[in-house]
Amino acid sequence: MQTYSLSALNQMTQEEFITTLGTIFEDSPWVAKQAWLKRPFQDIQSLYQTMVAEVKNSNSQQQLALICAHPDLGSQAKMAEASVKEQAGVGLDRLTSAEYQHFHQLNQTYKNKFGFPFIIAVKNHTKTSILAAFEQRLNHSIETEKITALEEIYKIAQFRLHEKFAQTSSP
Repeated sequence: MQTYSLSALNQMTQEEFITTLGTIFEDSPWVAKQAWLKRPFQDIQSLYQTMVAEVKNSNSQQQLALICAHPDLGSQAKMAEASVKEQAGVGLDRLTSAEYQHFHQLNQTYKNKFGFPFIIAVKNHTKTSILAAFEQRLNHSIETEKITALEEIYKIAQFRLHEKFAQTSSP
């Protein structure tokens, strides 16, 4: 994966910026498009905070679309390259048949209850801790779970952003 410098990022055209950072928030290049307007960024943290603020300041329909853009955990469906890599990092691409069925059932139960996919920043998790979070979060209210899903999306975005700027920053 190519890494970038902050000075190069600050000098990019809007199209280049969106091409570079449009995948930080899953299938939601609008976040990068809006953040581009706030350049220059002093550091990676200010870029991250700007992108998160764009999501927080967006309307509930945009937030729900962002949440729904995320793939099911352990899914065999087509997903963004970053999601494939993140899920593979905790072995969700190598589930046994029984594990796959368990994840599939939890994903369906969760989506039936909340209307959107279960989201967790899988980095620093294991299959066991993800399953425990699934079970716990199924007890949340829809309002609490939407907030939790967005907080997890912010964590995912931070991991992705730091990976893009690995030479100049660390998480």
